[in-house]
Amino acid sequence: MTEMGIVSLGHYLPDTVMTAAEIAEASGIEEWVIREKFGIEQKHVTDPSIHPNQMAVYAANEAIASAGIDPKEIDVVLCTTEEWKEYNLWTAGIDLAWEIGAVNAWGMDMHMRCATTVAALKLARSLMREDESIDTILIGGGYTIADFIDFTNHRTSFLFNIGAGAGAMIVKRDWPENRVLGSHLMSDGSMSRHVIVPASGTVQHPTDDQVASGKFKFDLVEPEAMKGRLNEVSMPNWLACIDTALAKSGPGPDGEPLTREDIDFVNILLIKPSAHRELLSGLGVTEEQSVYLGHIGHIGEQDTILSMIEGQKQGKLKPGDLMVMIGAGIGYVWSAGVVRWGPA
Repeated sequence: MTEMGIVSLGHYLPDTVMTAAEIAEASGIEEWVIREKFGIEQKHVTDPSIHPNQMAVYAANEAIASAGIDPKEIDVVLCTTEEWKEYNLWTAGIDLAWEIGAVNAWGMDMHMRCATTVAALKLARSLMREDESIDTILIGGGYTIADFIDFTNHRTSFLFNIGAGAGAMIVKRDWPENRVLGSHLMSDGSMSRHVIVPASGTVQHPTDDQVASGKFKFDLVEPEAMKGRLNEVSMPNWLACIDTALAKSGPGPDGEPLTREDIDFVNILLIKPSAHRELLSGLGVTEEQSVYLGHIGHIGEQDTILSMIEGQKQGKLKPGDLMVMIGAGIGYVWSAGVVRWGPA
């Protein structure tokens, strides 16, 4: 088994924020609902002067500084900057590598919506297993999908928590801390066309008329089909991913297979409070064993990194803890990864 550990983390959040009161005003939904039902106190939103991959550069530079490495040591850049970025048909990973000084690295873009960071960790470990010359990988990207939210379209109210920001991490082969163990992903393509930006590609171009009519924003185009299917499969798929990732993670310190009872910290992307509590309950853990990102906003796949940073800051993610990272992305995909935090 190829051993890989998380060396350092970095993040960037724009100074621009949107409060629960402002979301309420923009949407016509009562502020108490935004706070209590949606779980949003405020969210960081796009600063038009700072573009998505530039935010990734800021986050990556923080991770590099924290790791104390020369960026020339980086062998691969797995860029998780979302598709909405500086230019269309552009490999942001190559740009990210260049901007941070990782001149010896090759770069590629990864997109699996909010499950991308877990998938990137899985890919990073696979790359190290396949190629012994790969020792150091940067995973990171920027996110400004808040630009695609139409607060007057209540069909997409489950996306109202989406914000803007960036995250990054350095992972190394045989790093003796924060060992990445097992991971598992599942997808259900029957929902792949339910949540889309209608006028954004070859089916419909974002012409002036289409933009003016709101077609260059997210829309839930098959609400009943998605609601029925997602309610049926989402929680079971999440739990199945977690159980399978634990099973793939090898034995615990006592030599026994890892199970839900071994989980110390749950790293969950920002979802509504009721779903957050339901998932924690299904795993048999308390709210003190997780953080809730309602004061930051949902920064897509970067929530996985932000949750680690916040977990340490709040004293909830500690050396020796078994952390389960949980993500899901529209399309629909579910993911889980397991990390033994602290020294191996």
